[in-house]
Amino acid sequence: MMRTANPAPSRAAGTEPQAEGLYGVYVLAVLVLVYILNFVDRQLLSVLAEAIKRDLGISDADLGFLFGTAFAVFYAVLGLPLARLADTWNRRTLIAAGLAVWSLMTALSGLARGFLPLALCRFGVGAGEASASPAAYSLLYDCFPPRVRTTVLAIYSSGVFLGQGIGLFLGGTLVSIWARQWPDPSAAPLGLHDWQAAFMLVGTPGLLLALWILTLREPIRGRLDGIETAPHPHPVRDALAVLRAMIPPWSLMALIAQGRSRGPAWTNIAILVGLGALVALLVRATGDAEQWIALGAGAYAVVAWAQNLRLRDPDAFGQIFGAPALQLTVFGAAAANFMLSGYGFWTVPYFQRQFGLSAAEAGLMVGGATAAMGFVGVTIGGYAADQLRARHVAGKLVVVLVSLIGSLASAIWLLAGRDPDAAFHGTLSLLLFSSAGLGPCVSTLNDLVTPRVRATTSAFGFMVTYLVAGALGPYLVGKVSDALAGGGVPPGEALGRAMAASLLIPVAGVGLVLLAIRALVRDASRHDRSAARRPL
Repeated sequence: MMRTANPAPSRAAGTEPQAEGLYGVYVLAVLVLVYILNFVDRQLLSVLAEAIKRDLGISDADLGFLFGTAFAVFYAVLGLPLARLADTWNRRTLIAAGLAVWSLMTALSGLARGFLPLALCRFGVGAGEASASPAAYSLLYDCFPPRVRTTVLAIYSSGVFLGQGIGLFLGGTLVSIWARQWPDPSAAPLGLHDWQAAFMLVGTPGLLLALWILTLREPIRGRLDGIETAPHPHPVRDALAVLRAMIPPWSLMALIAQGRSRGPAWTNIAILVGLGALVALLVRATGDAEQWIALGAGAYAVVAWAQNLRLRDPDAFGQIFGAPALQLTVFGAAAANFMLSGYGFWTVPYFQRQFGLSAAEAGLMVGGATAAMGFVGVTIGGYAADQLRARHVAGKLVVVLVSLIGSLASAIWLLAGRDPDAAFHGTLSLLLFSSAGLGPCVSTLNDLVTPRVRATTSAFGFMVTYLVAGALGPYLVGKVSDALAGGGVPPGEALGRAMAASLLIPVAGVGLVLLAIRALVRDASRHDRSAARRPL
């Protein structure tokens, strides 16, 4: 049953609800730590890729599946019911529980002795991390006033780049130390290989941080927007209903129970059959059953979720799917992240293969650049977006557009470098530009909806991004690299060509962001004209 926002309590004339002040800054700092750990655990696989490939005897496409699809599908699908829980339940508790789950699954990755166990652990990491950001965005919006929210989300988003940088540096360092100390894995503690030890050592601190999160205070939802939302009587039951509605046969049963006709159920069946046929063709063409079955299951779950949302909560459906600017922003960001997901995973292996660097050297070089330039870029982008938005309705998206164009040029610069220094300078530029657009993008999505559906909207944005970019970008780069290397192209050059091919998708993202800017200006103009016609 749809729940509507209650009006804010009466206030004295001229007064506004007060933000959390210094306590809000404290909450932001703690959540940045959570996000850093989120990406440390996520990015660790990149710097360990060459060692894992050596010990498990897997291909580049398999590595792309582990980093991309295995993580992204579970992140995208479970993010939707978890975001619904974040919109109706205690966000602090949800973040703490998710942190404990993904930290445990990262540590358990260190016990993997084959491709399948490692893939299962990556499923768990994706499921746990899906709880974090939608809940954190919603919580931070209730700690800070509108005029600084993009800056706040940009600071929070700096955890992406700090975490990636720390993960690359820490992973490379741990592998190097472990290999020097125990060159024969059979003599090492528990018989662990270097990459297995790195997973276990990096995963355990999150369990302690989860206890810290439980000490935070849960702010009143929507208070700073003047729209305080009534608590949901059964939040967990409601979130489980969202999850069941994404899995057959419960998805069909939910559509039949809520619909006035059998039309949505028949549409769902047709989509299920069509996706099944497409998956079968792709498996036959590539031989990668796990990649396409997982992606097909994720695509079906999202379609079923959207159908169910339309019947269960038409207001939320309208806010998410009825806003052209929101949809164009989401798909434009997904197109941009197709490149960034591939580069985020493959840059360290590229430096290792093309320039002969060790894991520690590449991890230090790329990791340090990621932490430093990512933090600078995301902070500048957030501040610039808040300043431009004060002057123009589409100011935030202008920053996103500049970020995307600059990222494309920087990626070409990286791959054109003929020595580590030249490629490193391109990497610095890529990280600066790509990070600048993150805060303005997520802030735009949250601006376009009401407080009660902010976490769900964020999860929808993540879902599209991870299914389009996360599940396809790293895998397709690895697949093309395998094909080129199999044809006799040197490994470093093969990977570089595959990374270059991935730039075609974000070019389309430039057009989508331009259309999003146009839609946002048009909607604002229409709103202003409507307001002018209202009687005073």
